[in-house]
Amino acid sequence: MREVRLRFAKDGRLKYISHLDIMRAMGRAFNRADIPLWYTEGFNPHPYMNFSLPLSFGVESLCESVDIRLIQDISNDEIKSRMNKVLPYELRIIDVYDEFRDQSEIVYSDYVFKLQFADNEKALELINNVLSADEIIALKKGKKGKKKVFKETNIKSYIDKYSISIRNDIIVLNIRLLAGTERNLNPSLLFDTIIRLIDMDFEWKNISRISLLDKNYKEFK
Repeated sequence: MREVRLRFAKDGRLKYISHLDIMRAMGRAFNRADIPLWYTEGFNPHPYMNFSLPLSFGVESLCESVDIRLIQDISNDEIKSRMNKVLPYELRIIDVYDEFRDQSEIVYSDYVFKLQFADNEKALELINNVLSADEIIALKKGKKGKKKVFKETNIKSYIDKYSISIRNDIIVLNIRLLAGTERNLNPSLLFDTIIRLIDMDFEWKNISRISLLDKNYKEFK
């Protein structure tokens, strides 16, 4: 038995499907591509698939990954070729490799936010004010008994660094957030917080995850 990691991208319309749907799509694709997967044992066997870091709904990514176990000999190039023949273009395999790191080593994630407002100059100033403040108070959904409530949380410490500018009439925010199993900031929560605090309606947005990093800022693969 051999374990390999598939690195894949999810963008375009497929950013609007959930992580559970991605798992289902990948499972069906492995079956259609005739990839010899190892299945779990028991009353309800299912193919072993281990995803590194689930992606937020509505966010694109160039650095997703899933680990699988193979029960027959097949080359990594053949896995990539077969899978891309059966997957939609907006969900595509970028690389397949044998040597990879444990998911617990993920500490940071780099994102690109692209935003457009009726007044980009004003929005840029206000977003800068939010991100440079000592506190950034987000409203996280929770429950108190059966009642849904919002809990105030300071997310400032979850932001490692950022840069922001206007390019071709688009506000581009490059930002590094804490990620992984111990501390993780959902980019959608950050976006919602920014929009609430600047109190401006946006005309268009796009959020992309472009890399995962370890504690030393080295790329996670």
